[in-house]
Amino acid sequence: MSVPSSEPPAYVPLAETTRSGLRESVHFGAVVALAASGEVGHARGPVDIPVFPRSAAKPFQAVAALRAGADVEGARLAIAAGSHSGQDIHAEAAAKTLARAGLTPDDLQCPPDWPMGRRFRDDLLRAGGQPTRLLMNCSGKHAAMLAACVARGWSTGDYLDPAHPLQVLVRSTIEELSGEPVAHTAVDGCGAPQMAISLTGLARGVQAMVAADPDTPEGAVVAAMREFPEYVAGEGRDDTRIMRGLPGAVSKIGAEGVIVIAAPTGETAAVKISDGDAETRARTMVGLTALDALGVDVSPVSDLLSGDILGGGRSVGSIRPL
Repeated sequence: MSVPSSEPPAYVPLAETTRSGLRESVHFGAVVALAASGEVGHARGPVDIPVFPRSAAKPFQAVAALRAGADVEGARLAIAAGSHSGQDIHAEAAAKTLARAGLTPDDLQCPPDWPMGRRFRDDLLRAGGQPTRLLMNCSGKHAAMLAACVARGWSTGDYLDPAHPLQVLVRSTIEELSGEPVAHTAVDGCGAPQMAISLTGLARGVQAMVAADPDTPEGAVVAAMREFPEYVAGEGRDDTRIMRGLPGAVSKIGAEGVIVIAAPTGETAAVKISDGDAETRARTMVGLTALDALGVDVSPVSDLLSGDILGGGRSVGSIRPL
């Protein structure tokens, strides 16, 4: 698989908004859903070109950390695979992982940030707080990466270098689980290497994790995400809502319009919204609709299958999948 040409991908309409009876906007992108058998059961748009999974790759990175011997389990493992909201419980979990490895928040190389959750950010502002590395949504992942380095005796000062043994292990883990080579390596928003694979590869990789033996690193990450969904995202956010509403499901959003969702029965969908889906309003409904097309019962989270468009404080339209 090679890096795509300068020609834009042939993305297709996946969701539309209507306002007072007139179509107002359309979200384009691509979606693939794998049947429990692993066969492609639903696909729209270019699902085999490279995309950056962004934070949807965190479950793979958590697997690599465990393979390297990181001392993370339970909620601390869930947050290693998560993009947390910056609640106190999240900062405390990341800090505990660092402390158990003999490290401090100063060892984190993710940038200082405000809490991702608006309410928690507002609370911090009112209290006169400041951005910190622990509050950055990727701090759980970075803490686990550092713990893995300590466990293996690898250097910690350069743990984000793509040539570092940990990141080499992350790459091989992604390639193994997705069943395809990494097409391109970039720098993610948190500073860690970000590796491009196809949507089909992303879905295949998460499906492989869901099917793995519980005693493996893959199985351990899935179990932690299922048991502690509030550490994968946070109150009111889609990943947490999906995993609470569909017990046994696994969901992970990534920046720039990405989500991957595995149903309790193994069916797995991956979505890329080409405009980046800045308000996170299209990708979730598209992914759940793809699973519904394969016969997965998504009715417990039916409120995520569409959304209201407001005018004057009341609903005057909707956003819905196409």
